[in-house]
Amino acid sequence: MKQTIQVLTRYRGFILGVGASALVMSAAWATWSALGPDTPAQQVFKGNGRLEIQRVEVATKFAGKVLSVAVSEGQSVKAGDVIARMDTADLVAQLAGVQAMRQRAMQAMGRAQGEVQVQSIKARVAQLEFDNALDLRKQDLVSDSELQRRQAQRDGERAGISIATSARGEAQAAKEEAEAGMLRLKQAIDDHTLRAPVDGRIEHRVVEPGSVIPAGGRVATVLDTTLVHMTVFVSSAVAGQVKLGDEARIVLDSAPELPLPARVSFVSSEAQFTPKHVETRNERDKLTYRVKLTVPPDVATRHISLLKGGLTGMGHVRVAPRAVEPEWPEPVSEERRRVSAWR
Repeated sequence: MKQTIQVLTRYRGFILGVGASALVMSAAWATWSALGPDTPAQQVFKGNGRLEIQRVEVATKFAGKVLSVAVSEGQSVKAGDVIARMDTADLVAQLAGVQAMRQRAMQAMGRAQGEVQVQSIKARVAQLEFDNALDLRKQDLVSDSELQRRQAQRDGERAGISIATSARGEAQAAKEEAEAGMLRLKQAIDDHTLRAPVDGRIEHRVVEPGSVIPAGGRVATVLDTTLVHMTVFVSSAVAGQVKLGDEARIVLDSAPELPLPARVSFVSSEAQFTPKHVETRNERDKLTYRVKLTVPPDVATRHISLLKGGLTGMGHVRVAPRAVEPEWPEPVSEERRRVSAWR
């Protein structure tokens, strides 16, 4: 018994040290557990997702035949670049016909304008003759019937002016109608040249030259590489702390050494069941909130060759602060980007 007491006395410091270490480890484990990824006290939430890039469908407004396709899949394009050209032979022929109608209307306008001038001169002459006949009638030099004849002639010439003016207006309307038809046909001909609506990359080339497609037929799909985001799903404990504009990072499985800076651009207002392809650490959380992490356009443009729709990765979102700073992916520096690209 005495020897046992001596041994305990000798190793008392060691036993106390082990006990203190155990208490520290227990407290640390409790703190880590309390600051887990599915609790409100965390500062960084991690959730898996897939990279999504905005798709823009390039389609034709009119049915017709595809003459040429100027792009191939994977090719980078700028807004306004030609994607494909449609056959415009029918529209060109219609435009020539409408141009002829406009020319005819302009000639009718010229003729009507001349008739207005002629009728105006005749009306002035008839007015002079009527005035002269009126003076003569006062002197009893002409009969009433002659005076009435001159008055009727004057009124008829005035009516001729109205008729010629109406003809001129009709010709003007025909000219404007022809010009509107020309504008419409020119716009339709221009619409038969399909152009890229945004800067991006061709994802799918749907048709080939010689294909006949209906109105609204899809020709190609363009990926708008400036609109890149990842959707993650968070539990209700975390969703209450995520706000629009919160700092985030996207770490792709294919490039873990290049975390991409992002911001929270959307937080759903209603909970939903977690999609089957999303894995959550807490199986008890059946309802989650959808959060969208958007990459800034300048960052997305800089890494255009890296970003591809469907790439898997992890989304990191800063939420409530905590005492111990967890692992946080730093944004990509220019030097690291060049080294990664070289690799």
